[in-house]
Formats: sequence, structure tokens, C-alpha cells
Amino acid sequence: MQEFDAIRPYSDEETGAAINRLVNDQEFLDMVGRFKSPTLARWAPAMLRVFTRRWLNSHFGHYTRVDDLQAGLSSYVGELVESTTTRVTTSGLENLDKRGAYLFISNHRDIVFDPMVVNYQLFQNGFHTTRIAIGDNLLANRVFAEMMRLNKSFVVRRSMTSPREMRDAYITLSGFINHSIDTNHSIWIAQREGRAKDGLDFTDPAIIKMFYMSRKKSGLGFDEAMNRLHVVPVSIAYEYDPCDADKAQELETRARTGQYIKREGEDTEQIMKGLTGFKGHVHVHFGAPIHDSPDNPKDLAARIDREMHANYHLHASNLVAYQQRGLHPQAHDTPDTVSDSVVTAETWSPAEMEAAEAEMERRLEACDPAIRPYLLDMYANPVVTALEANAEKSGHSE
Repeated sequence: MQEFDAIRPYSDEETGAAINRLVNDQEFLDMVGRFKSPTLARWAPAMLRVFTRRWLNSHFGHYTRVDDLQAGLSSYVGELVESTTTRVTTSGLENLDKRGAYLFISNHRDIVFDPMVVNYQLFQNGFHTTRIAIGDNLLANRVFAEMMRLNKSFVVRRSMTSPREMRDAYITLSGFINHSIDTNHSIWIAQREGRAKDGLDFTDPAIIKMFYMSRKKSGLGFDEAMNRLHVVPVSIAYEYDPCDADKAQELETRARTGQYIKREGEDTEQIMKGLTGFKGHVHVHFGAPIHDSPDNPKDLAARIDREMHANYHLHASNLVAYQQRGLHPQAHDTPDTVSDSVVTAETWSPAEMEAAEAEMERRLEACDPAIRPYLLDMYANPVVTALEANAEKSGHSE
């Protein structure tokens, strides 16, 4: 895989050395220390580093294979998931073969938790974990870059300036993704660049086009090439988004000024908030693999979107925001009426609706009035797209 060296994850042969670099890295030790003992990190950071290094070496220093490292980390990932969610549920795994490789195309709400929860659910259910696509903007943090490449992450280069560089980078990326599937390694990739801060999950056809770039000269038609990738739409539905107010602020700033300039370290802050913040109930739906792809990127993107929207498991928080925004003809329908047309993550009992209303009110009160409509939109929009997708599906079946 030398042609992919610039973007690929670490191999088994590189795992031991990468772990050794991390356990001797002060920034990494401080980060782990803050997780394990926030008080000691504040009052005795040097002492905590010593204890943290010993703990890391004893628990992870012996690993020389990526899969073994992930298995060793699974209990800690489980603790993180359990401590920041009320529960995580999943559906659709019965559509997948545990021996197969898939191109999981997912909606994107959280920088790290999205692929982490997908891989955690796959691992817990006896599937191999995926290789994860991450943007090169996230590699600015050296420690994070090391951690991600140890965790089967590969790099999507976005910082090119010339069209030629961009084309070459996309051909390499396309080649790596196709090579991964051909060699039975699944891939997780977001449906678009950047998180969907407004709750509207739409696939960028340019990403779909990229998948085909390395296959074009082989003579394979677009549809056949896509069928060989075993594309699986994935819908990740968070009851609550730890970064919702930050996203709403960004949207309001863009609407008011025409731009939003990130602060230094903002991505890292968002990663930590997304990992450690409360999410409530999280549901992950795995769609059926697409084996009858349309013959062009735009139509395949639309197909993925329909599957993603129709199978997005809506929470009471979504319906509460949808009703409060009142932007849709059905916005004041009762929970029973809406739930007849969509899939839901909970039963939407009166108690759940009441709790969701109280929590949404608390979140709205905590933020500036100017950003409240944007916060409501990010929770309400999945209801709109789910209703539209299911109405379209019903129309096709009649």
C-alpha cells in the first residue's frame, strides 16, 4: 500500500512504536490525566503524568496489532458511551454480513463520536470495525493525529490549492477506499465535508463522484463500480447534541456577517465537548447495502439521502422543536400522527414529551435569543426530512 502511505492508517507493524510515542508525550499524558483525575491534574500535574504513563504502559504498552488495541480499548469506549448517553440502540444490522466489507456513508453530527459509536456498535455485534475518513484539518493537533491513525483513520486532504493537486488527492483517496473494500476492510465516511449543523443531512454528489475516480479507467460503469463498494447509508440520531449552542452560534454568525472564522483550537474543543457532553438516547440505523446503484453520482446521492432520512429514528426532542418552530404544514400534528409516518427512537409517551419540552426550554433559555431559531431548526429539520422521505416512499409503493 505504498501509494497510500500519505493518507493510510498505521499498520500493525507501526502500532507498537506509535503507542510508545504517545505514552511518552506530555500533551497526551495531560489529556488522559484530565479524564482520569481532573482534581489531581489541576494540583499535581507532574505527579499525575508519572502515574498516567505507568498506567498506559501497563494496559496498552504490549499491543502490537491494531485490532487487539481496539479490543483492549473497547471497555473504555463503552464507559465513555455509557457515561454520556442514556442508552445507545441500533437497527438494520441484520442486513449486513459479518464477513463482508461495506462503505458506510453516514450523516455527520459529531467529529469523533459519530464514527466511534458506529464502530462500537459494529464491534459489540461481532463485526469488524471500519477505517475512518478524517479531514486533514483535524491533523493540526499532533496528538489527535497520532491517536486517530492508530484507530484505523485515514486522511481526506482538503487543504490543496490547485485543481491538479485536488484531482490527484481525490484519485488517491478513491483508490484507497476501493482497495480497502477489495481487501475486505470496511470504510466509514461522512456524507459531506463538515458536520450538518442545521440538522439537514444531504450527501454531496462530489464525494460519490470521488469514489469512482480510481475505477474510471478500468472500464467499469459507474453503477457497477458503486455496487462493488456495497454502499450502506447510516443514520445517527442524537437525542441531544452537546455542541448544539455552538453550532447555532456559528449559523447565526454566518447568516448575519456572511462568514464564520474558527478560533484557534476550536476543533479540539468541539471534539472534547462532543465526546464528553450529554447526548441522551443515541440510535444508529444501518441501511441495507445498495446493490442496484443508479448510473450517476447525483441520483445515488439522492438515493442515499432518502434511505438516511426515512430511517432516521426521531426523538421526542425532535418533535418538540418541530412543533415549536411551526415551519411545516404538519408542525402542529400530535405525536401519534407524526409517528404514523416516521420511525421513532422512543414511544413518545406523554412523560417523554414533557421531559423533552422541559429540556428544550432549558437549552433555549441558556442561549442568546438570536441563536434560538437556529438551535430549534437543527432539532426540527430531521422531522421535516423524515416526513418527506417517508411520504415519497409511500408514493412509490402505491
